[in-house]
This record gives sequence, structure tokens and C-alpha cells, in this order.
Amino acid sequence: MALAQHPVVNASCRDGKSFTYNSNINIAVAVAIDGGLITPVLQDADKLDIYLLSQNWKDLVKKARAKQLQPNEYSSGTFTLSNLGMFGVDRFDAILPPGQGAIMAVGASKPTVVADKDGFFSVKSKMLVNVTADHRIVYGADLAAFLQTFAKVIEDPESLTL
Repeated sequence: MALAQHPVVNASCRDGKSFTYNSNINIAVAVAIDGGLITPVLQDADKLDIYLLSQNWKDLVKKARAKQLQPNEYSSGTFTLSNLGMFGVDRFDAILPPGQGAIMAVGASKPTVVADKDGFFSVKSKMLVNVTADHRIVYGADLAAFLQTFAKVIEDPESLTL
């Protein structure tokens, strides 16, 4: 949803010279496999609901771990997610894949004491993310706007089911 609103973050530079604003939002997600890492791709992620994305993801991971992915299932990403949060890592920097404009590093969600605007304290889950980008394609201000939109989507997960 955030990439659809900020298409420059979904851009690519395949040859190091020319830039492409991708019409498809193909999310590559890093998966650990025996002997390394592969990034299966959720094709046209912006056109699928959360339930279909989940089912497609399960199928891709199963194929990846069985080493049965076809080239178009791991080489067509336009934006990558790397999630070490599922291993309890709260923050890290992800390395930008060649040709892509940006990659997001997702950390673990941790209970954190926060103060609201009135000064009252409570415990809320807090997750750190950061984005590594090719600044020939994506400027920092564009990333900041994308991250603001991403935060709004994550903080209101009901919007993902509409």
C-alpha cells in the first residue's frame, strides 16, 4: 500500500545508468535456505488482499526451501524486505540488492514504555525498520514520506483487510 503511494521507492536501475519506475509492485522477501539466502517474489503484491498474499507466501517459501523456485519467482523483485525481527533481532542494516532502488530491514516488535501527548505512560509494541536506498534513484525525503505512510498502514492493520 505504501509503495503504491510512493512509486519512486519502487523504482529500479538495472544497468547502472537508466532508471525505471516499475508499474508492478513485486515484493521480494529474503528467505534463509540451506547454504544461503534467496528472495522469492510476491508478484503484483498491491493487487492481492492480505489473505491471498499470505497463501502465496507460504507456497513460495515451501518451493524455496525445496529448491523448486523458477527464475521469475526470485529474480523479478522491485522492492525487498529483509526480516530478522522474527529471530529476535531488533535492528540491522540490509544490503541493497543490485538493480533495486530500496530494501527495508524489519526488526523485532518489542514491548516499549511510551508517553502519550498528555504525558501518560503505557507499554506498546514498537518495531524498528529502516530502508537502504540507491540515492541515484530515491532521495531521503522520498524515503521519509514512504516510511510515514508505511507507519500509518502498520499502526492501523485493519486497513489491510479492506
